[in-house]
Amino acid sequence: MGDWEALLPRLTETERRQVEAGLAEADERIRAVLRTASTYHWESSVTSVPEWATVRSWPVEERRRAALAMHGESASGTSDVVRNLATADVTFTRADLVWCLDVVACRGGVDNGTDLELPALIAPRLTAAELADLVPALSALSSEVADDYFIAAATRRRTVTLFGRAIDRATGSRLPSWLLHDGDTFGPAVRAEVGDVLVAPGVPELLEHCATLDRPTATAKWLRRLDDLLAAANHGPQMVRRLLDAFAAHGRSVHDDSDRLLRGLVWALSRERDEEATDLLARVTATAAAAPRQASGFPHAQRTAITAVRLLADRDGDAPVRTLARLAGTVRNRAVRSRVEAALTSLGARRGWSLSEVMELAVDDHGLGPDGRLRTPVGSYEATVEIAGDRARLIFARDGVPLKGVPAQVKQAHGDELAWLRDAVKRVGATLVSERQRVEGLLSEERTWSYPDWSSRFLDHPVTATFGRRLLWETSGDGQRWTAGLPRRDPDGWTLVDRAGRALPHGQVRLWHPVRADTAEVLAWREHLLAAGLTQPFKQVFREIYLRTPAEEKTHTYSNRFAGHILRYRQANALLRGRGWQAGYLSTWDGGYESEATKAFGGGEWRASFDHALVDNPESRRYDVEHCSTDQVRFARRDGTAWQPAPIVDVPPLVFSEAMRDVDLFVGVTSIATDPEWADRGEDRFSAYWRRAVVAELTPSAQVRRDALARLLPRMAIADRVDLSDRHLRVRGNLRAYRIHLGSGNVMMEPDDTYLCIVAARARTGRLHLPFDDDPLLSTILSKAIMLAADDKITDTTVLAQLRRGGATGQSLIM
Repeated sequence: MGDWEALLPRLTETERRQVEAGLAEADERIRAVLRTASTYHWESSVTSVPEWATVRSWPVEERRRAALAMHGESASGTSDVVRNLATADVTFTRADLVWCLDVVACRGGVDNGTDLELPALIAPRLTAAELADLVPALSALSSEVADDYFIAAATRRRTVTLFGRAIDRATGSRLPSWLLHDGDTFGPAVRAEVGDVLVAPGVPELLEHCATLDRPTATAKWLRRLDDLLAAANHGPQMVRRLLDAFAAHGRSVHDDSDRLLRGLVWALSRERDEEATDLLARVTATAAAAPRQASGFPHAQRTAITAVRLLADRDGDAPVRTLARLAGTVRNRAVRSRVEAALTSLGARRGWSLSEVMELAVDDHGLGPDGRLRTPVGSYEATVEIAGDRARLIFARDGVPLKGVPAQVKQAHGDELAWLRDAVKRVGATLVSERQRVEGLLSEERTWSYPDWSSRFLDHPVTATFGRRLLWETSGDGQRWTAGLPRRDPDGWTLVDRAGRALPHGQVRLWHPVRADTAEVLAWREHLLAAGLTQPFKQVFREIYLRTPAEEKTHTYSNRFAGHILRYRQANALLRGRGWQAGYLSTWDGGYESEATKAFGGGEWRASFDHALVDNPESRRYDVEHCSTDQVRFARRDGTAWQPAPIVDVPPLVFSEAMRDVDLFVGVTSIATDPEWADRGEDRFSAYWRRAVVAELTPSAQVRRDALARLLPRMAIADRVDLSDRHLRVRGNLRAYRIHLGSGNVMMEPDDTYLCIVAARARTGRLHLPFDDDPLLSTILSKAIMLAADDKITDTTVLAQLRRGGATGQSLIM
């Protein structure tokens, strides 16, 4: 129970007897009608049966008593009964309201909102004098109901609105208390900042109307009323912009009621077509669709985001393209993301672009120069926002000499400039993250570019260039014969050169993928990459390829290649979301036992689905899911706005390979087989799977890892102590020999294959150059090999104990 009960005035015994007089008789009469009406299944609409006509003819006082008698019933349909009894001609007293609220308090508090139906109807009918001493209790109760999400949204909103009208009558407030209330931090902040604007003539009526929009799409009638109120309100359009600007600056999650109000305000803003309105709409869209870092992707204002996304797509200019494209790479909420993708498709069709091209043209350069830097004088210093590798950073210099940190003078005297620069670093960093994902996604597309377009979009763009300049591309003059090359900067601009450094002729350009190359070409480029010391932004030359198998052609519509694995669920869910897959969260609640993760490939024309399910432990009482099992992978082709299941044989090779690579990544990284401490947990449910998986045949990702090791190991100081077999890296130490499985990274000690538990907290490979940095297991295997080759120098007692006993102890070495 909340604070409202303590604030509720008490009735005198006389007042109580007056309220309860005749209640028993009225209760019997109304229940007799309901018993008869129940034969019509009145739960859905009792007031529509013929017997209810008798109730309508009852005197006003009789209907009042019947309403009080029915008060507090939680049965389905009771609210409808109470509303039809307490019609506008029925007069209630202050004592009736206090009695009703006292009944709710005595029953243990608000349940599903049904027991507040009658007091919410009574309160707005009382005079200001009758309500005066009830305001504290009603305000506290309204706040409790507003935050009670166990009450249905419609019931909660109706109850808070009716109590709010009573409070406003008692206090004389012109701005409805149920608008911008203290259920979030946004409402009070706006009231404090622009309270004078909110009560200007016509503004409260405009805000009330905006809060009544129940759907993302506004009807013509609703819009006509909106236009009338905008014209009648004192500076109505300016007020709308001021509130939305405050929300965009607020940048936090809002209450459901505020979300509904903001949705209506977004429609009001859409009536203005100037560039400033478009820019504001873009900022509101980005804020509404953003999610708190600690949350699981739920937006700050989902209803507002869904509406704003659609309205933004209909605007002209660059802001809609950039905003929607950025959201397509960052939004994880399925409802908002689907609207963003649909909006981008619609926007692209209107402008003559494909969805992929829309995303490409929308990349923000953040004011960076061609060298990826933005230089700004700050006092006597020069600040530079720059891209270093895959990250953005801020550095300061004085007289051309770089400084290690932010100068104290800048912190003290230039706080605003410093805040802007740090925000710029965050914005550039966010674009880098989304661009890396977008460019890697191009590997599943059959996209080609003209040479000038390719050069301007991938080599000259200050953000995208950090990826494009380190990737392998192909060029062709006729679209049939393609030659691969790496970008090189010449005095006349960028050009592609082959492995010998010869410039390739300009023509069409496409992103190189190993699935289209023969083995000799792939191996040659891998060797060239290592020799050149080039680290690619993601695996490309060393990328795994996945071809259809006879078994998959036989199953026709699905693949079982990665079925039957046991994954650490929370890690797997985070990884699949990070890779752009969308999935419902598994839970122990009804309906949460299975989930389908989906992701679009091939420029949005294909979709892959990956089934996974909760692995229930009957002895566990945990509500969160620890493990899941993997199942089928399926594909579908876009058909307008729908998806049609597609046979495996019809899936383009690039789409199939990239989708299966993702699923292999989920399994390879999050399988319990990669957990070096699993064998020591004393849990037998998955032991058979663990023992089988830690020595299993290598998947394509592990095969690529093996090939990388074959090229890296000869360059290392331990080259004479290691040997590669089909599945293992054998290391000869000074105390004994070890075998590291290339798929799981687990270590077995010879000669009896005793398990050695080593957990690498931080991979150490010295100054060895790695051609890619998105395979942490490769670094882990190398670091374990380096350590085990000098096993006589190990000082950690837990590892030494394992070496002496020849068995796992459940302890680990943190390297």
